[in-house]
Amino acid sequence: MEERINELELRYMQQEHTIQELNDIVCHQELVLEQLRRDFEILKEQFLMMSPSVSRDTSQEEPPPHY
Repeated sequence: MEERINELELRYMQQEHTIQELNDIVCHQELVLEQLRRDFEILKEQFLMMSPSVSRDTSQEEPPPHY
């Protein structure tokens, strides 16, 4: 009986360790994901500044200088 309890305790401790490792990984991934979101927003803003015609209607665009 004691051997079985020891085995159960060992399994429990291994599971706790695994759960903690998985939690650490998920927390790290959340930080990385948030950084990627911020980077994406910055890139999106830079892209819109570089090519305003992408964000405008064709009716709002000025004609090219040769017209």
